[in-house]
Amino acid sequence: MTKRTSAKYKIDRRMGENIWGRPKSPVNRREYGPGQHGQRRKGKMSDFGLQLRAKQKLKGYYGDMTEKQFRRIFAEAERVKGDTGELLIGLLERRLDAVVYRAKFVATVFAARQFVNHGHVLVNGKRVNIPSYRVKEGDVIEVREKSKQIAAVLEATQLPERDVPDYIEADHSKLTATFVRTPGLSDVPYAVQMEPNLVIEYYAQN
Repeated sequence: MTKRTSAKYKIDRRMGENIWGRPKSPVNRREYGPGQHGQRRKGKMSDFGLQLRAKQKLKGYYGDMTEKQFRRIFAEAERVKGDTGELLIGLLERRLDAVVYRAKFVATVFAARQFVNHGHVLVNGKRVNIPSYRVKEGDVIEVREKSKQIAAVLEATQLPERDVPDYIEADHSKLTATFVRTPGLSDVPYAVQMEPNLVIEYYAQN
């Protein structure tokens, strides 16, 4: 758990942004990067640097998944006809750990991954322990009966710092959520600006 927490704050510090909008983010106290050179004045970032940063920020937001995982999702979005950036966001938001996080069953996307891994979540009545499992429109996600009294879950549903987006219908009294529709970029309540167009440019050149 400590490793995940430190990784989460490391991403915030590296980006210089509070990417999840968490009140405990170190960026709330100091907006410069980590390490002894963190306070040096930064020069203008190159186009490649901007593209790389956009990719790292989006990848980090979803639990700092591996490059291989993220690249595979991007490749899938690229194969489908339509706006690749919008499709990429839709695929990321359909991950089971992302839906559990959006439904406010847990406080962070890192906790969501662990929560799913430990078998606390049902999809349409069947236990699923794969965080990358892709939900479909109409799927019902539920906290397993034995897990509904976990203190962290009860606390997460009361968090004031974020709301459940309208593409998910959540019932916190029953700890169930329905994935209503696949969102586009403008539907997703990111705490900071995400730029999937720059991610597309990054992969086009690398």
